[in-house]
Amino acid sequence: MITHNEHLKNILSHVLVSYNNLKEIKDKPGDLEIIKKELLKINGFIKVMTNNMNSKNIQSFDFESLKSKFKHYLENYLFEKEIETMAPLYSNDLHRVKNMRLKILESLEDKKMMESVGELFEKI
Repeated sequence: MITHNEHLKNILSHVLVSYNNLKEIKDKPGDLEIIKKELLKINGFIKVMTNNMNSKNIQSFDFESLKSKFKHYLENYLFEKEIETMAPLYSNDLHRVKNMRLKILESLEDKKMMESVGELFEKI
């Protein structure tokens, strides 16, 4: 049986893997689809953590602070519609793809959210 902390660590690892995949993309034709896929994974896992996790089950870390960062991210950064609009027109425009990827990374790093995700992952 999987413990609450193991479940949380598994979710955090998926977020970190997708985040690192976004960082390592080389901005070539077809990458917009990969960016979209990784973004959807990250958003899904953040929603799961925001809706289903609570600080009572997570010792030695201020999860409420991280949860607040997650909520801020989910409320203020919506890239899915922009990617859908952009895909048919600019999916091969490497500058636009790179700019989209960098904006997504910037949003994930806002309020040091990904740094906090990494810290919690290490503490569990």
